[in-house]
Amino acid sequence: MKISQHNSEAWDEKVQQGSRYTQYVSSHQVENARRGEWSITVTTERPVPREWFPETINGLRILCLAGGGGQQAPLLAAAGADVTVVDMSMKQLEQDRFVAERDGLSINTIQGDMSDLHFFEDETFDVIVHPVSNVFVEDVLSVWKEAARVLKTNGMLIAGVTNPVLYLFDDEQEEKGVLEVQHSIPYSSVDEMREEGARKETLEFGHTLEDQIQGQVDAGLMIAGFYEDDFGGTRLIDTYIKTFIATKAIKITR
Repeated sequence: MKISQHNSEAWDEKVQQGSRYTQYVSSHQVENARRGEWSITVTTERPVPREWFPETINGLRILCLAGGGGQQAPLLAAAGADVTVVDMSMKQLEQDRFVAERDGLSINTIQGDMSDLHFFEDETFDVIVHPVSNVFVEDVLSVWKEAARVLKTNGMLIAGVTNPVLYLFDDEQEEKGVLEVQHSIPYSSVDEMREEGARKETLEFGHTLEDQIQGQVDAGLMIAGFYEDDFGGTRLIDTYIKTFIATKAIKITR
């Protein structure tokens, strides 16, 4: 089973279904961003602190890594950044292109794997914005290494990651109001998918916190900011723990 291709098709299907994370921003939000009034998320609910960004992003080269869907990229472009989006899902990229055409924005879109950015030279970007998405790749360390490679020295990576505790529990039981430990970490849904047959659902991986955090450090990134987020109280697990993390990291080595 080719994981990247499967997840590309699964996200194409999510666009067709109108999933929350495929819904593009409004023209009103774009106009506000042009006036300098903007915010983005890389997790679920909580916006990235505005102070994590420079006072102005005008002219900065920003990569939205696995960030298709017409959410972050159009706002950053409207605020003056030179924005490129890489995503495996062509239909997610179409969401960005739609907003760009609708609102007169310039956004470069590339269909590609977040763990293989061979089409970029070293030290290309000032900022990388990486919304929660590396749960869809088996090797998260390669994501951090590639991000660090294409990031300029002293450049910044803003990443949303999933706390692996989310994958401990059985989803069906949680819907019934019961948190039942079913899995171990690191987690992979590949074997379950094979047993249940091919479906247009994403294959997901619960990476260890060591790989998610120390993996960035080992790639030459210094963690300089951190916050947590959840599903906004819509899931039982929100009562007990926040299952999303955002990090700000600075590239300190070549």
